[in-house]
Amino acid sequence: MQTAESSMIERGVASLCRVVLWLSTSVIFVILCANTVLRYATGASLQWANEVPELLFPWLVMAGVVLASLHSAHIATTFLMDAVPAKVRRLVAIVSWLIVAGLYGTLAVATYRMLDIVHDEKSPILQLPGSITYACVMAGMALLSLLALQSAWLAWSKSAVDAAPAEGQVPVAHW
Repeated sequence: MQTAESSMIERGVASLCRVVLWLSTSVIFVILCANTVLRYATGASLQWANEVPELLFPWLVMAGVVLASLHSAHIATTFLMDAVPAKVRRLVAIVSWLIVAGLYGTLAVATYRMLDIVHDEKSPILQLPGSITYACVMAGMALLSLLALQSAWLAWSKSAVDAAPAEGQVPVAHW
């Protein structure tokens, strides 16, 4: 059973990622369609039409990664965890989630520290800073860290009855 806070966190992360997915996909689609029509109709194209999809695509991918993580849609190997008792499974889940959260947090901080460096890199036509694409990695890693912390908390707060195989499992991996 999830707490209201975890449900709110999941809903917030999912909503944010869906908005980013819809916006980036729609903008990329419209720009590519408009540029294709212009090329066939006039033989010319928009100069900036290649840059915007290149800037938006990382945001689309990162939002998809976080959503897949939220829905436990990544590949996981569970046969070892299925072979151990529920108490061991719970302990391993807590420790592994905390490690995963720490690693994602470290990546978010490292990416944040790189933003100043890549901010000076500008796109050729629109002159947009390179930090735009790095910011999506930072945001994605921060969200993945938040989800891992939530999974650690859920594994910690599960009672011994909830952890029994007949009643339910420890939360599955987000990676």
